[in-house]
Amino acid sequence: MACALRISNATATERLQIARELAGRHTKTLDLLEGGEICYMQARNLANACRVLEPQAAARVEAAMATRMPTQATGQSSRALRRQVIKADPEGYQRRLELRTKEREIVRYPQDDGMITWGATVPAELGARFDQAVDAHATTLVVDGRTLSQRRVDALADLILNRPALQDGTSAPDTPGGQKARRNLSGRPAAASALVHVTVPLDVLIGASEYPAELKGYGPITATQARTIAFAEGTIWRRLIIHPETGLLIKTDPTTYRPTAEAERHVIARDQQCAFPSCRMPAQRCDLDHIKEFDHAHPDSGGKTIPENLIPICRRHHLMKHRANWTVTRDSVTGITTWVSPTGHVYLNTPSNYAE
Repeated sequence: MACALRISNATATERLQIARELAGRHTKTLDLLEGGEICYMQARNLANACRVLEPQAAARVEAAMATRMPTQATGQSSRALRRQVIKADPEGYQRRLELRTKEREIVRYPQDDGMITWGATVPAELGARFDQAVDAHATTLVVDGRTLSQRRVDALADLILNRPALQDGTSAPDTPGGQKARRNLSGRPAAASALVHVTVPLDVLIGASEYPAELKGYGPITATQARTIAFAEGTIWRRLIIHPETGLLIKTDPTTYRPTAEAERHVIARDQQCAFPSCRMPAQRCDLDHIKEFDHAHPDSGGKTIPENLIPICRRHHLMKHRANWTVTRDSVTGITTWVSPTGHVYLNTPSNYAE
């Protein structure tokens, strides 16, 4: 009973603090909440994110978010909120990142039925490399009835437990090409490079701007983080062309892939995640679905297989779209995807704007 009381008191104390902050420095957000235009979680997230900011910076964040939150799901507004906080105070965000980096740690949370949640709290760019390395290794495992999630966990276990540690003085094993494997700082063979996607404006890359960049699978990161990744050894750059007025991705560099692969890369870079509002499944793990249905009998009459007619949808929402008869449209100018449920409810998914 005492434990439950402490949890209840903590929740009440937090809600009281949020209420004071909304009434004191976030009156626009409070008005939106009272008018039913946003939910409590959106208001709470804004208050929590702005708590570390000076009043003027907090006001800029709130002004930018006030026009976004009413049309966004909670997850979408949280992502946009992180970007606005970085824009409002890039130096402060970078200082907080450096302090938090010193607190990196392994985390363990015991679960029921003999299970445990195990992981690490690390900087976002390192977590992205972890994620990509696990994905790459999972594709090498035998598909024997295991789901993708199960193979990813097994790939992580294999990478951690089955990497042979080399003793001092021993040579690294040969690679398939006959060359000696590189060693990392621990003396073990260096892991294969993980593919980490960062979208960063040119002015940020050359140090003329401190606007946020975008780390695929995470969201907004600081300009310093982006430059660290961009100038790391072995980094490969690809050109993205952005519309100067809307800030939307309009074309990717077509010089390295066949047209079909280029179109896929374009859609993944443009949308980054499942096109269903609030879904955070990375686009590279989604199906590419035609907005206007492709006509297999008469291809010229149906929807074309071009980026403007393609959206990434995770398997769950892909099946829901077709089996439950959801209607999906995409505005070619704004890039906004509109979902209409069988009951007539409307949900909007706004794409990444690389100019904001």
